[in-house]
Amino acid sequence: MVVRNRGLGRLTFSADVVDSVHHGDIVFIAVGTPPGPEGRADLSYVQSAASSIGRWMRSPKVIVDKSTVPVGTGEQVQQWIAQELARRGLSESTGKPVSDLSYCVVSNPEFLKEGAAIEDFMRPDRIVLGIDPGPFAQTAQEWMQQLYGPLNRHHQRTYLMGRRAAEFTKYASNAMLATRISFMNDLANLAERLDVDIEQVRMGMGSDPRIGFSFLYAGTGYGGSCFPKDVQALQHMGLELGYPLRLLSAVDAINQYQKLRLVEKITALYGDDLSGLRFALWGLSFKPNTDDVREAPSRVLVRELTQRGAHVRAYDPVAGQAACEALKTDLGLKVFSTQFELVEDL
Repeated sequence: MVVRNRGLGRLTFSADVVDSVHHGDIVFIAVGTPPGPEGRADLSYVQSAASSIGRWMRSPKVIVDKSTVPVGTGEQVQQWIAQELARRGLSESTGKPVSDLSYCVVSNPEFLKEGAAIEDFMRPDRIVLGIDPGPFAQTAQEWMQQLYGPLNRHHQRTYLMGRRAAEFTKYASNAMLATRISFMNDLANLAERLDVDIEQVRMGMGSDPRIGFSFLYAGTGYGGSCFPKDVQALQHMGLELGYPLRLLSAVDAINQYQKLRLVEKITALYGDDLSGLRFALWGLSFKPNTDDVREAPSRVLVRELTQRGAHVRAYDPVAGQAACEALKTDLGLKVFSTQFELVEDL
């Protein structure tokens, strides 16, 4: 898709921020918001992008927050842009105050699944647009609806709401999915003690249309770039407002425990000292068909096994290289080179 559209002249890449800001009537902010030490989302990249837009814009703009950001970030983006416009004073071309330039900040969170991003984008289950009232809001709504018009032909998928509600919807959606995973893992651990097949339970539960089958598979916990980060960020928002989210605290705690569950099973069989034992690990990414090993349960398993003296041989058809880089940091080069081996084919 990238190669085709670049060849047709529809898509260009540039590191020139001035030309990039001038190019678009609609400017998307789609930068990382990694978690800080306490779980708070780091907005430094968002601030940098917003300030650049305010520094260089010279025509009306719709600025779209595509990044996953804490509730209220849209107001901060608006403020950062306004500060840059105020610093500029008068426009060189019109002589009018730059602060009179029309713009609107819109929240448009993404709900794409890793490994299926293009399919999810072309056939979205919902398009969320968060737009607050303002002098340029109606124009912003019309531009965004025109932009997403081709994705609404089958039926209307766009949900209009306030900007804060849109920001919250993203976190709430991921937190719910993470909750389903941890809930099922907790039940699986209990089912094991009751001599119950959790897969049969899953089928019985999922057949209820109020529950459904999605995200009810028991396993070694969730990972990736979204669920862990967003659950922690939502918890942090609650703590800042004096309302701890007790359910999400349990979801996070269950997930951390679940990543160690397989280690518990191994040490129950072989004891805590695994020196001289070799383990084969098939799959390293947090999810098939991706090379994403962020927060992957495999990393916890490799670390715990090697700390107990085991040798690990691993294979992943996609994520091998990314896993090697991550595990060098996790284990240290000495342990990595002597107790871990990545093979290129089974």
